Amino acid sequence: MANIQYYDVILKPVITEKSMAAMADKKYTFLVHTEANKTMIKEAVEKMFAGTKVAKVNTMNMQGKKKRRGAVVGRTAKSKKAIVQLTEDSKEIEIFEGL
Repeated sequence: MANIQYYDVILKPVITEKSMAAMADKKYTFLVHTEANKTMIKEAVEKMFAGTKVAKVNTMNMQGKKKRRGAVVGRTAKSKKAIVQLTEDSKEIEIFEGL
């Protein structure tokens, strides 16, 4: 496994209707590095966003979508998504405010 630093773990937030509704329960969704595990994701969130405490992390591996170009059929790159549950006394994540 590659040497992944905490700032390489979280790639970008996922902004969908379902993820926005989950923010009321302090659940935030991120696209993460495919080789990152739950402890690495927890560490990265707590270091990148000051004042946050992670209660639990759920991850899911997503296969690439099938794409076709003429007669050739291929797949897009696979990705990994993480849903981070913060504790009740934790601070909110600022990047999601005002959305």
